[in-house]
Amino acid sequence: MMDKAKIKTLGDELYDALRNRTMVEPLTDREPDITIEDAYHISLHLVDRRQADGETIIGKKIGVTSAAVQNMLNVHQPDFGYLTDRMICANGEDMPISSELIQPKAEGEIAFILKKDLIGPGVTNADVLRATDFVMPCYEIVDSRIKDWKIKIQDTIADNASCGLFVLGDQAVDPRKVDLTTCGMVLEKNGEVVSTGAGAAALGSPINCVTWLANTLGEFGIPLKAGEVILSGSLVPLEPIKPGDNMSLIIGGIGTAAVRFV
Repeated sequence: MMDKAKIKTLGDELYDALRNRTMVEPLTDREPDITIEDAYHISLHLVDRRQADGETIIGKKIGVTSAAVQNMLNVHQPDFGYLTDRMICANGEDMPISSELIQPKAEGEIAFILKKDLIGPGVTNADVLRATDFVMPCYEIVDSRIKDWKIKIQDTIADNASCGLFVLGDQAVDPRKVDLTTCGMVLEKNGEVVSTGAGAAALGSPINCVTWLANTLGEFGIPLKAGEVILSGSLVPLEPIKPGDNMSLIIGGIGTAAVRFV
């Protein structure tokens, strides 16, 4: 177990990188013995700093759920991070990536909005469906404070699961009225289709992802809370973006989301 002073130092370093839009060398290069548990403690310190700076936690995210993303990043298990009110942008409006992010990439996914708490372990897919108020189409714009995205699982976990910004779409749908496994996604950038995917891309189903998250967080004594936004993981490969790009996505039976990057 990494000592508390080292955890604080690394968490502060990542917080400073976030605020100053700078990159740091991979933690796994400098601390070869860092464990996944150490990384989560670093992440919690980073999130504590963000809360002390006035941000409010509004949800949680699962990252690295699809084979396409796992292969792209060479990270082969999911992770989780915290969403804050500073991360959310309005559907169809400008997203300030040039002033907020460092090396952003776009993901398309399904967001779950909860009406009941979910507290693991022992949470089932049926529990997730009962606890979900509605699902929405979502863009998550991931970002990494780790130089050149040279991450291992411990790096991305410590960096709050590479959280950046996100956009919720234009419709809210009862998850019992759509097949979340077979629903298809089409993602366009600047008017051209760049990727397609389906719900099954995320651990077989986005519901599996939320169940995994509830049970994993339950081991840390952390609930998924009523009213929270839960991002269930990308259904398509990561798409590099730059200011001036426009993106839109449609998910069959769920709806659309759009964003302009500035």
